[in-house]
Amino acid sequence: MSAEQSTSGADPVLVEIVEGTLSSVEREVETAIARTARSPMIRDAHDFRAGIHDVRLRKLTGRSYSALVQPVVRDFPVAEMNPGDVFFHNDVYLSEGGIGHLPDLCVTVPVFHDGAVVAFVQAFGHHDDIGGAVPGSMPSHARSVFEEGLMVPPIKLWDRGVPNRAALTIMTRNSRMPDSLAGDLDAECSACLMGARRLGELFDRYGREAVEACFDAIIAKTTETFRRELLARIPEGVHVWEDYAEHDGVDEPRLHAQRITLTVDHTAPAPLVIDFTGTSPQAKGPINHAGDYADGVFLKKWLAPILRNLAETPERMAELDVNEGVVPLIEMRFPQKGTLLTPIFPAPTNARTFVILRLLGVLAGVLAKATGGRMPADQETIRYTGVHGVDADGTPYLMREVLGGGSGGRWYADGEDTIHVVPDSRNIPVEFAESRWPFRVERLGLARDSGGPGLYRGGLGYDKHLRMLRDASFMSIADRSILSCWGVNGGRAGKPFVVEIEGRPMEGLVDDSPVRAGEVIRVRTTGGGGWGSPLERDPALVAADVRDGKVSAEGARDDYGVVLYGSGDEPHVDDEATALRRAELRALLPADAPFFDRGPGFPTLSGGLPHAEVDFAE
Repeated sequence: MSAEQSTSGADPVLVEIVEGTLSSVEREVETAIARTARSPMIRDAHDFRAGIHDVRLRKLTGRSYSALVQPVVRDFPVAEMNPGDVFFHNDVYLSEGGIGHLPDLCVTVPVFHDGAVVAFVQAFGHHDDIGGAVPGSMPSHARSVFEEGLMVPPIKLWDRGVPNRAALTIMTRNSRMPDSLAGDLDAECSACLMGARRLGELFDRYGREAVEACFDAIIAKTTETFRRELLARIPEGVHVWEDYAEHDGVDEPRLHAQRITLTVDHTAPAPLVIDFTGTSPQAKGPINHAGDYADGVFLKKWLAPILRNLAETPERMAELDVNEGVVPLIEMRFPQKGTLLTPIFPAPTNARTFVILRLLGVLAGVLAKATGGRMPADQETIRYTGVHGVDADGTPYLMREVLGGGSGGRWYADGEDTIHVVPDSRNIPVEFAESRWPFRVERLGLARDSGGPGLYRGGLGYDKHLRMLRDASFMSIADRSILSCWGVNGGRAGKPFVVEIEGRPMEGLVDDSPVRAGEVIRVRTTGGGGWGSPLERDPALVAADVRDGKVSAEGARDDYGVVLYGSGDEPHVDDEATALRRAELRALLPADAPFFDRGPGFPTLSGGLPHAEVDFAE
């Protein structure tokens, strides 16, 4: 038992019971939503999250990230809340940084014990459509949040168990998919009300004082564990790195920088200072993220999972949850208003994944510099692809999918293939898609050669082909279509995102590109970056990758220096030719190679520079 736990007065056995109950309630809420929601994005792709917070607004659960309760209690005093109340919001600029774009709808339910609020159960998810200029409420060329859909500041959606029919009518009237929206909201409200009852039973069983002491102990344990096991592995000093979004949907493609200056001082109350000074001005298009609210508390919890890579073993990393205990360990410093992370209303934000997900990689990159490479190479990021049109009976439809990609190679293992950065999310099952929408899925597999070459190879992206059966419009919200997932410590960058329609290349940001019946949409998602020199990879592993269709024979020779003979099903390594080929490739390596490899897309946007000035090892 830790020092924090021992001074909290909590019974260590009860702490385990309470922690298990919180996890169980969170899973039960998410399961209920998945079983009762209407839209494919919520029900099938699982692009939603639940969270449990105490009355002090601290996030207690760590399996999943969630939004914030702060905007609700800001506008509705806790003392005036009643059992059966459900609060709702999706307003980006009035969410205290907890909501990134308008399709993320958030419901919050207070938990009561002896007539007083003692906790909150919350869920938020990405919904099909909340209005705006294009189907799906993510206009890729938006210049204002007013083009992106209906903005709702915190309101009381249910009052003492009675739904606010007027508010629900307004929201569904503004949606192109009103039935899905109504069904999803009902599922989320009902699931959170159920979760509030379950959590209330915990307080009834053990009493408020004992349960809240356990809350304190759970959070304190996370603080101590992260400080002792993870942060202690980062050398003190100042470390700087940056990465880039490549386009914003309005201006021509260019480098939109996100920079982190990381200061590590193990004697300070907050050992990590994350300074975003140097981040580019806010974009004209929708890639901005309003993160500078509530002292950056949402971003602290969003970025903290990257620190788990510092754990002693992968098994230990998997055991570590992220709750409010990480917040006191991190100080955030934001630049002035008017940057990608500090946009000024009404700057558009619907593609804010270009920034908020890139920040995960920026933190991983700066930590890789600080620790000599004990971080994975760059991972895939979210991209939305899909089609919209009209069915044979005249009914409009929207198919939008969050396809994953490859994660980065690690210092101990290859990256994972086709992972989804949103926890528990997934692609839409082929059988369901073909029965609901007018297309056939002709291929769903791994994108060969997409993973960055390395001692530990980057994970592969998807290769998916859709043949349209009716005329439709293609849509995409995706970055990494020019830049690649970077490799580290000698590893090479992965392949970027590519979409072609009958050979016609698509840009990463598209709202309504025409697709004719019979045409095939080919989507290849990003591969993760490689870790370590590919010339050091065991040739037998390269041969196995060729056999499994993950690497081509040409890729084996050109990227790994491995020469093979025999059939594709049973390739064998030519040891002598491999030794010669690797000697040739090593002779071509520059003596002053940077620590990071950004791939061939970077010079295209940097004016010919092969790498950034921050890319060299410390």
